[in-house]
Parts: sequence; structure tokens; C-alpha cells
Amino acid sequence: MSPARRDTLAYRKGVGAVLFNTAGRIFVGRRVDQAQDAWQLPQGGIDAGESPEHALWRELREEIGTDRAEIIARTADWVRYDLPESLIGKAWRGRYRGQEQIWFALRFTGQDADIDITAADHPEFDAWRWAAIEELPALAVAFKRPVYERLVAEFGRLAAAD
Repeated sequence: MSPARRDTLAYRKGVGAVLFNTAGRIFVGRRVDQAQDAWQLPQGGIDAGESPEHALWRELREEIGTDRAEIIARTADWVRYDLPESLIGKAWRGRYRGQEQIWFALRFTGQDADIDITAADHPEFDAWRWAAIEELPALAVAFKRPVYERLVAEFGRLAAAD
């Protein structure tokens, strides 16, 4: 796709969750649709008429099978990333050039057994684990690393164990 064409595409509105457990580690899930070992945070689109908070709780239930958490922080503004050229025109039926997301930091109030990555009809993850927040950028696909670096900078102070 030409750069001029890409510039006419919008950003998909979305939300993301940095879910901290009581030990100060964060939930990461391994993507089912990646050939490489790609890990990411729960995230997804905001449906028409939906608030970012409502989308957050829906995405948590869909992707990890639970919304047992409390919001402790959120990004002050939208965080954007662009898709790589190879995905523009393919991802999201070619309607978007990337995403702009509001990110929430949450404290997990459940137990590990509450997490069920197979809860959705089409699971996003095939494995999950708790990781140190500093590991996050290295676990992600390259085009999402700047977003994850920003999340580490913005929410890293919240990693202290309860």
C-alpha cells in the first residue's frame, strides 16, 4: 500500500489492560495467530456506543475469562501504533492503519484459577503467565514495542507487590 493511501486510513479505537497480580507481576498472553513467540497484553476494540471502561471489562471477560480486577490508573491520552506495511490492507479488513488505545492499569482481585484463556469462542491466547513489567517490550512484536515501552514508563511504579 502506498504511503499516501495509508495516510487516508483511520486509527482503530481500542483499549488495553496492564493487569498486575499481588506480587507486582503483569499478565501476558501468547498470541495464537503468530508464527513467532509473540506475547501481549489483553486489548481490543471499542464498539460503537461503548465507553473505554465498558470495552475494557468486555475485553477482559472475552480474552482472559474474568473481570476480577480494579482500575488503579489509566493513560492520560490515546496511545497510537501503526501496523507494519505487510499488515495494512489485511488486518481489520483493511480499514485501519493502526490503533489508538486508552490503556488501563488494574490490580487483579481474583485467583489464578479465575483466568480462563479458552473462555471465548475464538481465543486470542494459547498460553499465559505472570511477567515482570520490564520484560514486556522484549516479549512483544516489534511494531508494538514503543507502546509497551511507554506503558513500562507510565505504569512501572505500580509494580510494587501488595
